Amino acid sequence: MTRRLTGIPARIHRAAAAGLLAASLAIPGTAALVAAPAMAQETPVRGGVLNSIVQPEPPTLMLGLNQQGPTQTVAGKIYQGLLTYDRKLNPLPSLAESWTVSPDGLTYTFKLYQNVKWHDGKPFSAADVVFSTSKFLMEVHPRARAVFSRCESIKALDDHTVEFKLKEPFPAFIQAFEVSSAPIVPAHIYEGGDYRTNPANTTPIGTGPFKLKEWVKGSYIQLVRNEDYYKKDLPYLDGITFRVIPDAASRSLALESGQVQQTQYSDLEPFEVPRLKTLPNVTLTTQGYEFVAPMAWLEINHRVKPLDDKRFRKAIAYAIDRKFIRDKIWFGLGRVPTGPINSVVKFYDPKVTTYEPSPEKAKALLDEMGLKPDAKGVRATVKLMPMPYGETWTRLGEYLKQALGKVGVAVVLESTDAAGWAQRVANWDYEITTNFLYQYGDPALGVARTYISSNIRKGVLFTNTMGYSNPKVDELFDQASRENDPAKRQEQYSEVQRILSDELPVVWLLEMEFPTFLDKRVRNANTSAIGVNDTYESVWLAK
Repeated sequence: MTRRLTGIPARIHRAAAAGLLAASLAIPGTAALVAAPAMAQETPVRGGVLNSIVQPEPPTLMLGLNQQGPTQTVAGKIYQGLLTYDRKLNPLPSLAESWTVSPDGLTYTFKLYQNVKWHDGKPFSAADVVFSTSKFLMEVHPRARAVFSRCESIKALDDHTVEFKLKEPFPAFIQAFEVSSAPIVPAHIYEGGDYRTNPANTTPIGTGPFKLKEWVKGSYIQLVRNEDYYKKDLPYLDGITFRVIPDAASRSLALESGQVQQTQYSDLEPFEVPRLKTLPNVTLTTQGYEFVAPMAWLEINHRVKPLDDKRFRKAIAYAIDRKFIRDKIWFGLGRVPTGPINSVVKFYDPKVTTYEPSPEKAKALLDEMGLKPDAKGVRATVKLMPMPYGETWTRLGEYLKQALGKVGVAVVLESTDAAGWAQRVANWDYEITTNFLYQYGDPALGVARTYISSNIRKGVLFTNTMGYSNPKVDELFDQASRENDPAKRQEQYSEVQRILSDELPVVWLLEMEFPTFLDKRVRNANTSAIGVNDTYESVWLAK
C-alpha cells in the first residue's frame, strides 16, 4: 500500500510541494518571484540568445551514452530526468510532477506530466521511462546498473504513472533521477537496436525546453527553443549557443568582452578568478554544484610498496598543507576536507582523524617504517602522474613534489594526455595520481564506489582503482545503503568515515568549488543543486 503526496515522509512532501509550487508559478510574470526574490519586481522577457562556453567540446550530446561535464551542461537542456533537486538536495519535479514512497520504502510511484512530446513530435509516456531505466541505462550507463538492478520490477501502471518496486530498502533511490544519472530517452528510437551506433545519437531527441539546431565541430553548438514544450510559454530564451574556445586566456577574454554571458565548471583557471570577479558586468557564484559535490584527492595505488602501508600514506598527508592548496593554487575556491564525504553531502561527519601539516610527524612515521634518508636525504621515491586537466593541476603536481621532497619523499612527475591518463588509471598503471570524483547527493551513490572491494574493476575508471579493501568498510557501506532509519545510517556512515580517515585509502585534498560567472543581465540561471546542468526553462535576459 502506498501513500499519496500528503502521506509521504515530511522531507519528501515538502520538497514535492515546493517543486509543484515552483512549477505552477513558472509562467510569464511570476517565475522570477520563485527563483529570484531579489528580482521580484521584474517581468521575464521572452527572447534573446544566451551565449555560453563549453570546454572541452563534448564528444556527443547523447547524454545516456556520455556523462562528462560538458555533455551534461549542454544536453541537460535537451534531455530530462524525472526529478531535479534543490540546494539541500531535496527532490523537485522535472518530467515527474509528483511521486509517492510506500511506508516500507520499497515502492516509488511517479506521476508524469501529461502532454509531453519528444522533439520529433512523438508522445512521451511511461513506457519511455520503463525502457530507459530497465533496459537502456542498465546497458550503457556507468552508474545506473548499480541503482536500477536493485529493482524487483519497473512497470508502467498507465501512460503517465511508473512504479519502481525495490528488492530491499535503498533510501538513496530518490536521489537517482536527475538528468545525468537517469536521462530518459525515447523508446521509439532506441528499443530493439544497437544503442551505441544508433544514427539518432548525432541528432539527440529529448523532451527538454531546447532542441539541437546546429553543431559546428570546433566552433559552436546552437540550441533553439522547443516550441512544443509542455510548460506553457516556456522557455523564455530563443536559444542558447555554446561556444567552443580551447584556449584558457581566450575564454577569459570572451567573458570580459561580453561575447559570452556564462562560464562554468573548469572553463576558467582559478588564478583568473580574483581578477574576473571585479568586472562590473558579471556576478560570481560557486553554488549549483551541491549535487555533484566534487572531491579532489591524491589517489594512491595500494599494489605498490611502500604505498600499501598506511603509515606512508599518513606521512604524505602530514607533509602536505591543504590550506595552501586551497588558498594559493585554487585561490580560495573550495574547502579543506576532513574525510571521504564532502561536507555538503548527507551523513557527513567531521569527528574523524585529521592531518594538520607537520613535517616532523611525517618524518617520524617514515622513520618508524625504517625509511631512513640516504646521503641526499631521500627516504623513498614515488611517481606522481598529475591530472592533465590544465595549468592548475600542473601547479598542484609541482607543489606536491616540493612538499613531499621536504620530508625525504622524492617525486618523479609523469606527464600524459587526458586519454592516456584515463587509460593508465583505469588499468592500475600508476603509483600516485591526482583525481576528483562527484558524490551525487548520497554516500551510497557517489562515495561507496571508491572504497568497496566489489568495485575493484580493472579497466573501469572512477571505481576502486586504488585496490583498497577492508571487509568492515564493505559491510558498513552495504548496511547503510539498505537502512531506512536516518539515525542508524548516520551511525554507520560515521563509523566508516572514522575507519577511512585512519587508513587513508586516498589523501583528500579539496572539496572543490567551481566558479560560475554570469552576466548581470541573466535571470533565473543556476538555481538548483545541478546548477548549469539544469534545463534553463525559466532563464531570461534582462534588457
